[in-house]
Amino acid sequence: MKNPFRSTRIFFGEMVGELQKASWPTRSELRDSTIVVIIAAILLGVFTSISDFALYQVVDLLTSFVS
Repeated sequence: MKNPFRSTRIFFGEMVGELQKASWPTRSELRDSTIVVIIAAILLGVFTSISDFALYQVVDLLTSFVS
């Protein structure tokens, strides 16, 4: 039977090795990227809200003709 603790230890050892090879962003790069993501999320939210409001108005107008 294979020892699960040994395979887990090997996995975590390899994982740490791969994470050390990765290039991590500097503090300023991380801050700039975070600002871009926040602005993009706000713009997407505004676009979605405006689109939802406009579509609601169109559907409301069309259903008022039927009633």
